[in-house]
Amino acid sequence: MLDTPLSRELGLQLPLYAFARSKEVVVEVSKAGGLGVLGAVAHTPEQLEADLAWIDAHIDGRPYGVDTVMPQAYAGRGEDWDEDKLRALISAAHWGFVDSLLQRFGVPPLPDDYARKGEDLLGWSVEAGMAQLEVALSHPICLIANALGTPPKEAIDLCHAKGVRVAALCGKVEQAVRHHEAGVDVVVAQGTEAGGHTGEIASMVLTPAAVDAVSPTPVLAAGGIASGRQLAAALCLGAQGAWTGSMWLTTTEHQASIPPVVIEKLLEAGYGDTVRSRAISGKPARQLRTAWTEAWESRESPGYLPIPLMWMVQAEANERIYHHGCKELAGSPVGQNVGRFTRLRPTAEVVAEMAAEARAVLDAVSGLGGASR
Repeated sequence: MLDTPLSRELGLQLPLYAFARSKEVVVEVSKAGGLGVLGAVAHTPEQLEADLAWIDAHIDGRPYGVDTVMPQAYAGRGEDWDEDKLRALISAAHWGFVDSLLQRFGVPPLPDDYARKGEDLLGWSVEAGMAQLEVALSHPICLIANALGTPPKEAIDLCHAKGVRVAALCGKVEQAVRHHEAGVDVVVAQGTEAGGHTGEIASMVLTPAAVDAVSPTPVLAAGGIASGRQLAAALCLGAQGAWTGSMWLTTTEHQASIPPVVIEKLLEAGYGDTVRSRAISGKPARQLRTAWTEAWESRESPGYLPIPLMWMVQAEANERIYHHGCKELAGSPVGQNVGRFTRLRPTAEVVAEMAAEARAVLDAVSGLGGASR
């Protein structure tokens, strides 16, 4: 067994925390001894209820968590959360820019009989996050994580009343301290190598700094962790586990949750094929470098929009890109470890290999500190 105080408290056999939008990956990681955490930002409350019910039925009583997004600042905060009102805030120049990109790369419209799978308005708001939280707390979860900023006090209090721990991601030590002072139970220190929303500080620097700043609150290291050696390194830096995400994108169980053209690009990508761009949400997020990200940085770009408008202006366009398999424009949030992912693998196999390698490395490292001769 490879454990830490936090993993023991949560009933894990491995201090491995797996953020995934695939309910199947969540189940497989938890059954393998880690903690699967379902990313809920793209879920309506009804969809989240259905996925959590499925997880409950398949996870064999193992612990799991849910990841929400309740940012501090976004368009429409404090007003009626109305999609039509928000859509009206998007300029004609932005709509036209997206249309021109699709035309330039020959992406046809969606077929007339196509039933759209995604949401124009994702759960990037306190209002949507609280609705998701209400659903999540009706299930036997052990952890709620907030991906952007310190969760509202109301959310923290609701979780604690249910005996559920609260985690929050940070990219700076100052953010870690704010989380700690607000009563967050677990700080996730996410380095710039990570996929999705990140800051500019690398994990090797951020992790020990966050550990020192918020002790005794446990810290999980995120960013640049996709192997047992990297998990062992995180533990040596003082983290009580690793928060991972990118490594699950190329698991066999995740295939149903990701377009085939994206899987193809992930398997082909090298370590240098990612970029921090605002092209997904309006906030910096590491993702594959594509013609789409480059276009938004060009002179012709009308500029980025704030959350949630940046996603709204491109939601249907993305479905067109994925449906028609436009490889030049297709992308995905992913970290710099993408170069490691060269084939599809079962989730359980990935977890087992990671655990075995971490144990072997820690055993070897322990021998380096022996008494001098």
